[in-house]
Amino acid sequence: MKTYPSLLLAAALLAGGCQTAPKPAASAAGGNITVTFQQPEKFTDVQEHFGSAPSQAYLDMIADHVKQRAAGLLADGQKLNVTFKNIDLAGDFEPAGRPGMEDVRLVKGIYLPRMSLHFALTDATGAVVREGDRELTDLNFQMNINPIGRSEPLFYDYELLNRWLESEFKR
Repeated sequence: MKTYPSLLLAAALLAGGCQTAPKPAASAAGGNITVTFQQPEKFTDVQEHFGSAPSQAYLDMIADHVKQRAAGLLADGQKLNVTFKNIDLAGDFEPAGRPGMEDVRLVKGIYLPRMSLHFALTDATGAVVREGDRELTDLNFQMNINPIGRSEPLFYDYELLNRWLESEFKR
């Protein structure tokens, strides 16, 4: 039986399970915002391919996103430090079944985006305004009706961060 790679690719795209490779991180706004990753090699899932090391491109994209999004939420003089302790991206890899086939991250309702983090917000004098540990997850992540940006490889993960940032730091 002959296989047709273009038909397999088309089927994966139509199923919504294929994501493009991450783009290099753009320069970020928010010089008053620091994002770090505590032992990313132990994170549940921040990989581009099944069984690979943590993706530095994905980590950079997450850091840049937090910086850009939080920059507009902080008051003048405030500084934010966010330390990610664990990340489990939306979706998961399922074995391709045959050698040489690309890994595809499938986004299904059972593969929730989850993040564990610690943050500290300080004012212009360095006094702590607020700090704490947060466990972020979204049981209904696929019900988000915002179609803008759905082609981004970390769309659901960005949405999870956006909701946290907006609820935690709204003025």
